[in-house]
Amino acid sequence: MPSATSLSRLLEARANLISDGALATELEARGCNLDDPLWSAKVLVEQPHLIRDVHSDYFAAGAGIATTASYQATPLGFARRGLSAAAALELVALSVSLADEARRGHLAAHPDAGPLLVAGSVGPYGAYLSDGSEYRGDYVLSPAAFEDFHRSRIAALVDAGADVLACETLPSFAEAEALVALVREYGVEAWFTFSLQDGGHLADGTPLEAVAALLDAEPLVAAVGVNCVPLRLVSPALEALGRATATPLMAYPNSGETFDPVAKTWTAGTDAAAAGVPGLAQGAGAWRGLGARILGGCCRTTPADIAALARA
Repeated sequence: MPSATSLSRLLEARANLISDGALATELEARGCNLDDPLWSAKVLVEQPHLIRDVHSDYFAAGAGIATTASYQATPLGFARRGLSAAAALELVALSVSLADEARRGHLAAHPDAGPLLVAGSVGPYGAYLSDGSEYRGDYVLSPAAFEDFHRSRIAALVDAGADVLACETLPSFAEAEALVALVREYGVEAWFTFSLQDGGHLADGTPLEAVAALLDAEPLVAAVGVNCVPLRLVSPALEALGRATATPLMAYPNSGETFDPVAKTWTAGTDAAAAGVPGLAQGAGAWRGLGARILGGCCRTTPADIAALARA
């Protein structure tokens, strides 16, 4: 049974929650070079205290959820750095400990901050490939292979005490099916958020209505939505999901910039305010109106963005 401070219980109590923003953006601002297939997981090896500091900054900005630095932290990924599977899973567990340290520090200074959650990030197989395919969904694995890839990381996150799994930036319906099976296997609550082809389809072309039907069948799925999508796609995606499911919705889009997976650089997108697309804080009212109960930010968003979102 979920605890009184579980994500589902908070949502049942009609809480509207703020999640954190980009981890990698803040690590780069602190001087970390993330031009690496491990991306922010590289910092778990080199300077883990910086990850804790970023979590602390997001809690101070008003976030109620810290998402761990495990998006690309997998045994296969760390094997490229010569680390054993056991050492890799210790780093996955460390990602939970760092978020929890930040949580405990914030609550010590602000005892009335309310329930704060640690979400264990479960990035897609495409994130391990490090070629941008989490935004295309153009990879194919068998159900067993997907489960084998994700199982040990999920076990490590659960054993380390993550409150909820963040199955995020998922481009593939088949991968989502495998993750639902693992959520059921480990008996842990999760949210599922997806990358998109357009406002009504996953990156692999699956209609959002099919996604809603899959997730509605699993009571451990506490919320469903989108992340790391352009700002302009948030409202149509929430509308499509809202028509298809009563599960609480969520959204944490990116800043609207475009990522080049080869050059590992960001360029200005078309979602600027000048183009008539509301920013993170400006869009909050409309997204809440469309059923979003959890809002936050993804790539290229900052604690300042989360603070503005919290005020909004």
